[in-house]
Amino acid sequence: MTSTILFGLVLCGAGVGMQGACLKAGVARVDITPAGPIWLSGYASRTHASEGTLTHLSAKALALESTSGGRVVFVTTDLIGLPRLLSDEVVARVKRQYGWKRPQLLLSASHTHTGPMVWPNLSNLAVLPPGEQEKLVDYHRKLADELVTVVGKAIANLAPATVEYGEGSVAFAVNRRQQTAVGVKIGVNPGGPVDHAVPVLKIADAGGKIVAILFGYACHNTTLTAETYQLSGDYAGFAEAALENLHPGATALFLMLCGGDQNPNPRGTVELARQHGETLAYEVENVLVKSMMPIAGPIGTLFKLTRLRLAPRTRQDFEAELKSSVPAQARRAALMLQALDGGKRIDELDYPVQAVHFGHSLTVIALGGEVTVDYELRIKREYPGEPILTAGYANDVMCYIPSARVLREGGYEPVESMAYYGQAGPFADDVEDRIFAAIHQVLRGVGR
Repeated sequence: MTSTILFGLVLCGAGVGMQGACLKAGVARVDITPAGPIWLSGYASRTHASEGTLTHLSAKALALESTSGGRVVFVTTDLIGLPRLLSDEVVARVKRQYGWKRPQLLLSASHTHTGPMVWPNLSNLAVLPPGEQEKLVDYHRKLADELVTVVGKAIANLAPATVEYGEGSVAFAVNRRQQTAVGVKIGVNPGGPVDHAVPVLKIADAGGKIVAILFGYACHNTTLTAETYQLSGDYAGFAEAALENLHPGATALFLMLCGGDQNPNPRGTVELARQHGETLAYEVENVLVKSMMPIAGPIGTLFKLTRLRLAPRTRQDFEAELKSSVPAQARRAALMLQALDGGKRIDELDYPVQAVHFGHSLTVIALGGEVTVDYELRIKREYPGEPILTAGYANDVMCYIPSARVLREGGYEPVESMAYYGQAGPFADDVEDRIFAAIHQVLRGVGR
């Protein structure tokens, strides 16, 4: 994992007369493509390690600082998800080496299903052949080093910049929770809730040249299915590459939004992944060439861990599940019995909620896990007016995060997937209420 590239940005917000409105920005990137074959994450049916590279994987950092002292660094990665074990390590090292605190670091993953397993995220997805876990542990260690490095380079390169915001829309995301006679299955549900918005942040230098583009979309990076064994960033990786081709020297950063129950449609081939990526990139470009809203400081940040409850399950439940015909469920049962024997709680987990507020111009909310789209849509309803961008897959990806509606309906996201994540079972019915209580708290804390 090499090839760090840096950009220093050299313009203060022209025409902005208010104190604290000027922002500084610094950008960096590093190649995090594994050096050789490695176990891929995202699909339980895979039977062997990766076979070559379709597109290189990157970690990218965009640091922003207001003259009043507020600051944040967005880190995006072409990975399935960053487990809390890794995020906490990176946060602690960044604080120790650079002085930036926990609320000022937002770590996200694109959730590509053609990237390496990021140990121990989704470690119950498969039984690994001998030697594969050691490769994954080594990749985790090197990845932590690279993430700390890319953050430090972006911080070191802070310089005055202009930042602007706009929004477009593309329609290849579709709700995948299809109602059938035997319950909800993964399929195509054209009438289900979606959010096709494409939020875009543009950072430009003194001559007006675009040097960084942060953009998002609420859709799984699953155009490429389990039959694909080449490393890639899926549609998001192709979108980043297309934007960087349109703007030589620029860094494009993809931020995954609340796409836990959204799939690309159609899907299944490299050509479709490239097509969706180019569709997204060209819509971002349409936003960039139009008038955009200036983003000003001060920057306010707040981070909170809130406690979520899982539905009660008994030792007898897991003893029965040991006989399950679904291998991941049987493995999960053994893990839960081992935890109970060790006196560990298996009925709750800590959940990260983060807010970043840019003056009165833009708010970013970052939620952990595979967040379903209902959260994004509800936030927009509850906080109209000033633009608000809601990212999922941030700071920790511990499981799917269903809304109350999705939890009631059942199916893969709220129930079946929990075995692959090694979670005891579905959430308690107050999961949405608890998360929104934390969202309201952090937004009040940053003045939103």
